[in-house]
Amino acid sequence: MDLKKEIKKQSKKLDELKREIQKGIIGQEYEIDSVIKCLMCNGHVLLEGVPGLAKTLLVMLLAQAVSSTVFKRIQFTPDLLPSDITGTTMYIEKEGKFEAQKGPIFANFLLADEINRTTPKVQSAMLQAMQERQVTIGKETFDLPKPFIVLATENPLEQAGTYPLAVAQTDRFLFKVFVNYPKEDEELKIIDINSVVKGMKEYKIKEVMGPEDIKKVQELVKKIKITGNVKDYILNIVESTRVPEKYGLEFHKFIDYGASPRASIFLALAGKANAMMAGRDYVIPDDIREMAPNVLRHRIILNYEGKARDISTDDIIREIIEKVPVV
Repeated sequence: MDLKKEIKKQSKKLDELKREIQKGIIGQEYEIDSVIKCLMCNGHVLLEGVPGLAKTLLVMLLAQAVSSTVFKRIQFTPDLLPSDITGTTMYIEKEGKFEAQKGPIFANFLLADEINRTTPKVQSAMLQAMQERQVTIGKETFDLPKPFIVLATENPLEQAGTYPLAVAQTDRFLFKVFVNYPKEDEELKIIDINSVVKGMKEYKIKEVMGPEDIKKVQELVKKIKITGNVKDYILNIVESTRVPEKYGLEFHKFIDYGASPRASIFLALAGKANAMMAGRDYVIPDDIREMAPNVLRHRIILNYEGKARDISTDDIIREIIEKVPVV
């Protein structure tokens, strides 16, 4: 296989996928790119933003543009039970036996809407599925369909009736992406296009990829070359979140815990996806710098002083990118 030729071929398909999503969303190019890159890496994405920024619409448009896939949406609420997500066993009277009834988690694209509105017990029901792509119901364990990607949304404003995600839960997400307000010219277009709320059919989304295409892209991403120097750069970036004093970070006193080795793995993988989207078969340091905020912002744990001073993990990541040299 000619790697460069195949990368160009698949990059065109990914560009087409992006254009289909943009039929329903004005602006948010970075957010759309991030979701597509997450899909390329076979990872999960957490989208954070205030209500009304089209987080849910983005996910629904993506699912529409990929043919022969199963899309499920779970609206997370405080009264949800783990079995409402994974499924349960039911007694089948005619057959005289118990049988597993699969829950909505058995899908290719799972929209976990407002994931922080449900209890930690229910959130933990997602852990096995997100990490191992399996679900245990009663005494049986079932494989989830391929591809399987969780696209979760959360509202950062409200505190009443919400339950912050555990560190173990957030660490399962490849990316945490902030969805921001549109620019003024973009919002003018939004007013014109959405003066009446549209149904999904009105966007006329074409199916441009299928499950096999997605799996092919995911395998292709793994073949992107990454040199030892870039790997060392990744390790130094991740190490700077653990021993920031070594790299002269001014924000070192606000870090409680740094990123785990999962961050190194995901940063390398995300760098490969970024390179492929750019039509390259090799990773450069700029790929790592571009992907670092999405990979690290939910893996750096601030201490009490940092939170009290309203320091954000993005502030720390910016300083890391400025001060950690390329090897």
